[in-house]
Amino acid sequence: MNAPADPRLILREDELDAGLEVLLLAEASVWAAVDQGLEAQGFGLGRSHWRAAFLLRRRPGVGVQELAHLTSLSKQAASRILVDLAAQGLVEKASGELDGRRRTAVLTARGEAFETAIGERLRAQIARAYRAAGLDGVAGARRILAALAGGRTRSPGGGVG
Repeated sequence: MNAPADPRLILREDELDAGLEVLLLAEASVWAAVDQGLEAQGFGLGRSHWRAAFLLRRRPGVGVQELAHLTSLSKQAASRILVDLAAQGLVEKASGELDGRRRTAVLTARGEAFETAIGERLRAQIARAYRAAGLDGVAGARRILAALAGGRTRSPGGGVG
């Protein structure tokens, strides 16, 4: 039987570099799938547009400021993304319920279809990785990714998602 690994070993530079390497390679794989989906959709939109659509599906009513925070875009860039999505008929903007000056955005039916077409590719990719990792691996990976994401991980239900 294998003894548990010494937890200090995971903090060695070569172990941290190996983790960073696999994270960067996984990111490249995810964005390649997004790029293929964007090309198939034919809207001429980019990764930030799909990322915004995904976040709007998960968090309806997000405004420019929150979208900028979630994506690390400037407020101007986040606003431009929402303008582009609205021009394609993928989002609708509305005045906030509590503050009429705050503009929020929600996906239209067309926007939901856009997000779903690309998101299905990624969900299939994640499902394959989850099956390969097993239940313990999934939970551990989600904890690590949530820690890396910092305060951005609030899911629509209020928990870590």
